[in-house]
Amino acid sequence: MLGALLLLALALAYAINAGSALVVLYPRAVSAVRALPELPPIRAGQTVLMVSPHPDDESLCCGGMIAGAVRAGAQVYIVWVTSGDGFELDGALLDRTFRPRLVATEKLGRRRMDEAAAAAAALGVPASHITFLGYPDGALLKMWNSPDPVRSPHTGALRVPYERALSPGAVYKAANLRRDLGSVLDKVKPDVVLLPSTSDFHRDHIATSLFTQQLLKQRGWTSRARYWIVHGGLEWPVPKGLHEGFPLLISPRGFHLPWQRADLNQQDEDQKLAALNAHRTQMMVMRRFMEAFVRQNELITLKETGNPADGTKSEEEDGGYGGF
Repeated sequence: MLGALLLLALALAYAINAGSALVVLYPRAVSAVRALPELPPIRAGQTVLMVSPHPDDESLCCGGMIAGAVRAGAQVYIVWVTSGDGFELDGALLDRTFRPRLVATEKLGRRRMDEAAAAAAALGVPASHITFLGYPDGALLKMWNSPDPVRSPHTGALRVPYERALSPGAVYKAANLRRDLGSVLDKVKPDVVLLPSTSDFHRDHIATSLFTQQLLKQRGWTSRARYWIVHGGLEWPVPKGLHEGFPLLISPRGFHLPWQRADLNQQDEDQKLAALNAHRTQMMVMRRFMEAFVRQNELITLKETGNPADGTKSEEEDGGYGGF
């Protein structure tokens, strides 16, 4: 009896951790991914801009693509819209309290900026190609829906508090965010823009997409957009943890979108994992979620639903929660 239980435990452990066994557990989902068209790789000479709502999103969604593009000879730039100062669980750990002080969340933002720079370096992106905007984590959708200044719900700030940001002291207003993100677009002049889909669950991701799409539309660059999802609903991505021999499945919130599959090689996956490990504050509290993005592929769609860049308000409830 004991031997049978041991064999069952070993079989379950194998099924949970072995990529080949996971294919058996998720046959239809795996087949759907493998049937997707392959995304053409980014080429030498192309310029790419990753628009990341928070530090870590750039690595989660597209770290393998970024690493491969840099090695292929493309010029890759990253801009972070917030500094991730709203993830209060991290702030609580830094402040050693269940109710982190405002200074602790701002300290968290500075630390996450350092981690983001280290992650970019792990992907091969030079320090001269990264930009922090420092707008309020958890309040971007509120900014999108109103022209008035907003206060950060986590740091209490009314202005960008980070000296490393593009515009330190800028009031938290939609017009200033548009100005700063627009200046990055105009400086980089990207051939490819990687940005979140409005189908992503996180409000900061929705707002980042809305702002970016609006600016791309104004410049006639809508066709340069490539969309991704990080918060895909229903515990996605599954299974949790590091399963490099398993594909990244289509998220429940993205079933309606025409995805393309960006296949990763081992070096892409290794650099992506190194970049994620650079986000130490995040890995400390949700390692298995983050590692679940290190898979055989990443997913990109060239289409968005509706026309969110026309200036209308998002249907999502206004408000926000902290960023990862």
